[in-house]
Amino acid sequence: MTNNATLLEHRSNLRKELRARRNALNLSQQDAASAWGLRHLMKIPKFLRAQHVALYIPNDGELNPTPIAEQLWKMGKHCYLPILHPTLERQLWFVEYTSDSILTPNRFGIPEPDRRQAHKIAAQLLDIVLLPLVGFDRKGGRLGMGGGFYDTTFAFHKGKKTKPYLIGLAHACQEVESLDMADWDIPLHRVVTDKEVILTGNN
Repeated sequence: MTNNATLLEHRSNLRKELRARRNALNLSQQDAASAWGLRHLMKIPKFLRAQHVALYIPNDGELNPTPIAEQLWKMGKHCYLPILHPTLERQLWFVEYTSDSILTPNRFGIPEPDRRQAHKIAAQLLDIVLLPLVGFDRKGGRLGMGGGFYDTTFAFHKGKKTKPYLIGLAHACQEVESLDMADWDIPLHRVVTDKEVILTGNN
């Protein structure tokens, strides 16, 4: 097999293991993790200063950012959700998300706002993006679900000190010692878990 094929097979196996870990968490553990994630974010000056923050609707045991969205609304910030681009492959749009937003499932079954009704913002104009992930390491490596949507959307970001600031949200049990990074992977600036804030060195 080629190196890429070997990497993809390894990631697929690791993805199954880490998804099982987070899905083993009960509702009480999930709720506690969300609360702690918010507490940790509130200690990050960049988060407190941000005006335009993208997050996600949780799926498959991901750390739930709903309390984060509620806090951002209280602070008068603008929240956004990713939606699948209607024409460009593996690209995301970001549309405004409010407490009144009506969400409908996309082709993956993940709820998203109506792109025809909601205000859209370019990825480059976001201050912070809170990214879901399956696995992470302390160098900023991120293992996603395998679709490549975030990596494609933020390809402009690689190697540049520019907005947005990328923060992965995860349960501590999703940490691995080291992730093999592919050329197309976009590293995270920080990872926030229920246990701590991890500064990755990519700032």
